[in-house]
Amino acid sequence: MDYSKSGEALVAGVILAGGRGSRMGGEDKGLVQYRNKPLYLHVLERFQPQVNHLYISANRNQMVYQQSGVPVITDKLPDFPGPLAGMLTALQTIEAEWLAFASCDTPDLPTDLVQRLWQHKAEAPAVWARTAERDHPTLALLHHSVATALAAFLARGERKVMLFLQQSGGHAVMFDDAAAFSNINRPDDLGR
Repeated sequence: MDYSKSGEALVAGVILAGGRGSRMGGEDKGLVQYRNKPLYLHVLERFQPQVNHLYISANRNQMVYQQSGVPVITDKLPDFPGPLAGMLTALQTIEAEWLAFASCDTPDLPTDLVQRLWQHKAEAPAVWARTAERDHPTLALLHHSVATALAAFLARGERKVMLFLQQSGGHAVMFDDAAAFSNINRPDDLGR
């Protein structure tokens, strides 16, 4: 689906790969091998066709991520303050009206994720995926206008993605296929 008007990109995508990887023993989770290739490449292959432009948010191993040919951005905030820091940097750096986010550890994410979020956003400045089991706040679509509120939220020391999305006036979009949202957080998950 083309999310553009008069040549201007409406939806850019960002793969969030900037975490500490603490539950993965400190490894850069996006680079962990899964089904014979790094986790982030699974996400890239499914996510890239869904957006006008794609970026990777990474705080380590930027040169490795750049080998994919996708531009890499790095958090402006120090000390790995979590996914919201990557979202904020993307919102402040990338020229697009909307940004779609996907975590690097969701290798089977739906191939219609962005389309479904887009169709169900109504007037909300933020929407995220939800399955019957739980919310998936790092699989989200955000309007660039939330950047100021997000900067203030992080400046107060807040880090909870769901809390910010809710406070910004967002809502969840239901997805039926829970398996598509399985994520790889720990070494044990790689065997699933």
